[in-house]
Amino acid sequence: QVELVESGGGSVQSGGSLRLSCAVSGSRYKAYNPYCVGWFRRGTGKERVALARIDRDGYTRYADSVKGRFTISQDAAKTSLYLQMNNLKDEDTAMYFCASGEPGLWCRDRFSAADFGYWGQGTQVNVSS
Repeated sequence: QVELVESGGGSVQSGGSLRLSCAVSGSRYKAYNPYCVGWFRRGTGKERVALARIDRDGYTRYADSVKGRFTISQDAAKTSLYLQMNNLKDEDTAMYFCASGEPGLWCRDRFSAADFGYWGQGTQVNVSS
């Protein structure tokens, strides 16, 4: 199993910043094995979409909608995942989730919700003008 717990959501004004955190653990999650973890969000009435992903070696991929504003990172122990969100816009309002792909696998072309089988419970981000 892989367990993920998000934190750091909240309310912020347009143009502001937030940093989301995700604690990653579980019997199948091994920091020395290949893995792929990422951040997704789901707006009201919308589907869950990928924002950013990172693998064990730090290779990243971003959605065009957040490129240059959001940064995904992980700590040295590979037990925490972060999403630094700058210049937030009203349309960034959503429930944000961290997720993990199957342990032991690299990201490769995986960048959709269907490619990630382990999910946190989500943390709400509200951006207002």
